Amino acid sequence: MSDLVDEPKYEYIPAMDYKQRAAEDPNQISQNITSNIQKITKNSSEIQRIVNQLGTSLDTPELRHQLQQKIQLTNQLAKETERYLKEFASLPSTSEQRQRKLLKDRLLNELTTALTNFQKIQRQAADKEKDLVARARASSRVSTGVPEDNSTEAALVSWETESQPQAQAQYEDITEDDLRLIEERETSIRQLEADILNINEIFKDLGAMIHEQGDMIDSIEANVESADVHVQQANQQLARASEYQSKSRKKICILIVVLVVAAVVIGLIIWGATK
Repeated sequence: MSDLVDEPKYEYIPAMDYKQRAAEDPNQISQNITSNIQKITKNSSEIQRIVNQLGTSLDTPELRHQLQQKIQLTNQLAKETERYLKEFASLPSTSEQRQRKLLKDRLLNELTTALTNFQKIQRQAADKEKDLVARARASSRVSTGVPEDNSTEAALVSWETESQPQAQAQYEDITEDDLRLIEERETSIRQLEADILNINEIFKDLGAMIHEQGDMIDSIEANVESADVHVQQANQQLARASEYQSKSRKKICILIVVLVVAAVVIGLIIWGATK
């Protein structure tokens, strides 16, 4: 029996621990946000290119699968970036709070712009898929001789114009392909609409974060202004105290001079009397 060799053991560091360590560094968080925004913008351009190919000769199941993957990946990036922004906004207050707020506002504006463009492309994809589904349904009805109103009487008239076996074979052959394509596109439409709603939720969360952060910054600025007022009042009081002290010194000097003069006069009087 061969000896068993123990495999080397490696320490597993959960991804969340790594992210928590990175979250302690504001610069790292801002870099992550910037990187994700750039990825979202790049993905949006690639998604737009794929959407432009829908309904053309390049439209294949592989192309539609690639479209879904790109959109799902971009949605994940959007959620992750939102979480990074919340972490950045909730960092402890420091002396650089004002600069941090300006950076947060800039990143928030860039993310909002990127997500707005991404959602616009999502809607274009959904509208194009809906149009292609409508065309597929219309093509199926025309090819099979089934009227759009689906009335029983019209269907019977169409059925009687051809032999039943030939019409049945044509109906089954065309409808099978059309139904498969329609089902794929309708699944894609439902997913696109769900993704659009997810982006709407992210917009709502960002809006709430802007409101909360704005209130907090206003409170900090109010406290700073209040502290500045107190400092100014303290400076005024110190100036008054210094002025009072200066006047008091003058009075003491004058009193000393008067006492010295009086002492000299009294001394001279006494000296003259003894003479």
